[in-house]
Amino acid sequence: MQDYLAKAMAYDGFVRAYAVNATQTVSQAQKRHDTWNTSSAALGRTLIGGLLLGSTVKGEDTISVRVQGSGPAGAVIVTSNGSGDVKGYVQNPHVSLPLNEEGKIDVKGAIGTQGIFSVTKDLGLKEPFSGQTPIVSGELGEDFTYYLAESEQIPSSVGLSVSVDVDDSIKTAGGFMLQMMPGASEEVVAALEKRIRQLPKVSVMLDDGKSPEEILDFIFADEPITILEKLSVQFRCDCSKERFAKGLISLGTQELQEMIEQDHGAEAVCTFCQEKYKFSEQELELLKQEAVDN
Repeated sequence: MQDYLAKAMAYDGFVRAYAVNATQTVSQAQKRHDTWNTSSAALGRTLIGGLLLGSTVKGEDTISVRVQGSGPAGAVIVTSNGSGDVKGYVQNPHVSLPLNEEGKIDVKGAIGTQGIFSVTKDLGLKEPFSGQTPIVSGELGEDFTYYLAESEQIPSSVGLSVSVDVDDSIKTAGGFMLQMMPGASEEVVAALEKRIRQLPKVSVMLDDGKSPEEILDFIFADEPITILEKLSVQFRCDCSKERFAKGLISLGTQELQEMIEQDHGAEAVCTFCQEKYKFSEQELELLKQEAVDN
């Protein structure tokens, strides 16, 4: 089944709700970066959170999330857009920690409980919007929730879940985001808080075959919801050989000449997707000429 995200509203429009099945998307990231189980869960949760935030902007507008914690995973960086595309990487993909006290993947141990959670929104304006908050949990769902409340003043609840198989492959991955709109009553907030405390993990609901719409139905129980949109989501990187060529040109003629003489070519690797781009001596000569002309 194609990964997708469902957008909905409930309680007469006072609550916006989003749920996503991102199993294939996270699986693609795991394969590209060869992540081990704890890094897989950390990167996967951040990718899911990025998709949820990305679904609140339009089209090609982008949202970048950077989680810079004190744990062994290092930085986790994810970029998404309003069209359902997401890409990302974890600085140290080979982190595999023992299960935590609850018998779950120790994402907090990989991320760490000290550090900065930052978000940059590029909405096509003169200046991108940036906000940052301290890491409050390291489990990431709480960190997205805290960021939205503190930096964007949107009372929210974010749930992120990745289930990793014994061979490090991704079994299921998904999440939800609930946002209270201005004017939402205390009763609505209290009812949802109680319901969220009783929820099973999203990965468990996905294991049971629930779709994003069914997850939202489950969250809101007897309260009717209105599905506004369904959006296909996927791991997609916008890197290209042309983009890397511009980067090589910017290095200048001397460095390009060294690549020609010493390495007899060059290979560029995209950090976000691990795609490799090879440049022959002849191609580097052409780029060197462009650098001269510029």
